[in-house]
Amino acid sequence: MFRIPIVTKYLLLANIAAWLLCGVLQLSAGIDLNGALGLHYVLAPDFRAYQLVTYMFMHGGFVHLFFNMFALWMFGGVVERRLGTKRYIIYYMVCGIGAGLFQEAAQTGEFIVLCREQIPAFHLNELLTVAHNSAAILNLWTTVGASGAVYALLLAFGMLFPEQRIFIFPLPVPIKARWFVFFYAAIELVSAISSSGDGVAHVAHLGGMVFGWFLVRYFTKRENDFGFVRYKEIKPKMRTKETAEWDYNAAERDRQRQVDAILDKIRKSGYDSLSDEEKQKLFDNSK
Repeated sequence: MFRIPIVTKYLLLANIAAWLLCGVLQLSAGIDLNGALGLHYVLAPDFRAYQLVTYMFMHGGFVHLFFNMFALWMFGGVVERRLGTKRYIIYYMVCGIGAGLFQEAAQTGEFIVLCREQIPAFHLNELLTVAHNSAAILNLWTTVGASGAVYALLLAFGMLFPEQRIFIFPLPVPIKARWFVFFYAAIELVSAISSSGDGVAHVAHLGGMVFGWFLVRYFTKRENDFGFVRYKEIKPKMRTKETAEWDYNAAERDRQRQVDAILDKIRKSGYDSLSDEEKQKLFDNSK
């Protein structure tokens, strides 16, 4: 079994540690860390800009944490190996923040609807005043969890490995990753439109996928701009240190080409189609 790549491993540890810390502080000191670091509605008094990052590491309970971390472990490692460390960090964080922004927009729409239902002749220019008067209620609108970023990883997996087959319970046969992603996106879209009030941030999940779609397309079109070196003509009088650096970069570029070819083979034919040598190369690259 492959080792978990470095970023995915630390994301798993950070989320688990944050959940344990929340429990310890709640039991020992009555401190609600979710309330402080969860994402509050933008017009609520407790909203802070940094919550767009910290909310991704907060969770509402063990079950919430478990399923998010299982998905992160299942898809994150594969996506990290394909994108590389730098692009993977950018992807995860930007999609998580993007999911939070989508959730803020959805809550704004919900708040406007509530204002129009409760206040006769309500106008948008009164929104801030009503929000100030409703501070106690709006502070309860808090979003926590890594789900937005995790759904973005799910999308990236489907875009980068569309032919890879995945089992989905209770289906008796595996389906291709592209249909797996479409299935989950459709569920989230229907759930968001239906406004079922189940306490799940469906719009945030969709927001993570939307940001993920744009980022994957951007990364794949600009492959050399993130983690790879663009080559220029080497001057004849280049110093020894510079020459060594170019040789190293050339070797790294060749290694990455080999890894990409192996990943493409997995995408088309599955992991079992790899030779022992190819499996070893992929394993060595994951260290």
